Amino acid sequence: MQDHTIAQLKEMLTANLLTDEHIQQLTHDPRKGVQQLVRIYKRNQKQIALLNKQFSQMLTYEKKFWDQGLSYVAGVDEAGRGPLAGPVVAAAVILPDDFKLLGINDSKALSVEEREKFFQQITKEAISYHISFVDQATIDELNILEATKLAMEDALLNLQPQPQVALIDAVKLQHSSFKADTIIKGDEKSVTIAAASILAKVSRDRYMAKIHEKYPNYNFHKHKGYGTNDHLKRLKRYGVSPIHRRSFTPVRRYI
Repeated sequence: MQDHTIAQLKEMLTANLLTDEHIQQLTHDPRKGVQQLVRIYKRNQKQIALLNKQFSQMLTYEKKFWDQGLSYVAGVDEAGRGPLAGPVVAAAVILPDDFKLLGINDSKALSVEEREKFFQQITKEAISYHISFVDQATIDELNILEATKLAMEDALLNLQPQPQVALIDAVKLQHSSFKADTIIKGDEKSVTIAAASILAKVSRDRYMAKIHEKYPNYNFHKHKGYGTNDHLKRLKRYGVSPIHRRSFTPVRRYI
């Protein structure tokens, strides 16, 4: 391998064209630049191994049901229970048993770029998915917990094919047509729930960015309706907009 330049070796490493035997040869290369490449490669391989282990652990719930012959295992999660404005959004998704997405996690633990990238892969490879919105008027009428359940149930019932099992993040839902397994912090423990959390979060963030065009005074594209200092200052200055949740205490002050 010593007849290759460092630039060539870097390109080969990036393209994953080097075998373990090649890497072993490079460990004896006296060039400092090559040794730096080897260190980077080993560090990346260690990170990939950790991500593979994490992904495998997050399939524990799915595998339990797959091993019982239940192929259609749905994950369900929501985004937007806490904001002062906008809808609550729920997503349900059924993934194939060969789905793999290293680094998948609770949507809140991912960057905007990671969420957008993962959203594309999930929607492309999913057996089925559905995203449901429940608006602020319904939230005010029912309360946020019941509105969240409504969104989750709607997302589940619109899956085709219908799930045989639903893995649900924290909220308890009752269905006669399929099993339901409620998992506390499920978006950190289940691949399908994590996938659903990403679909819900990205969809809601896109909606709030769009609604900013209609109500630009509130900066919805930045805080997404959450009660940040900037949002509260603008709420005080401009009053309550049509998409604010009037049943939430910080909003009621300015009605």
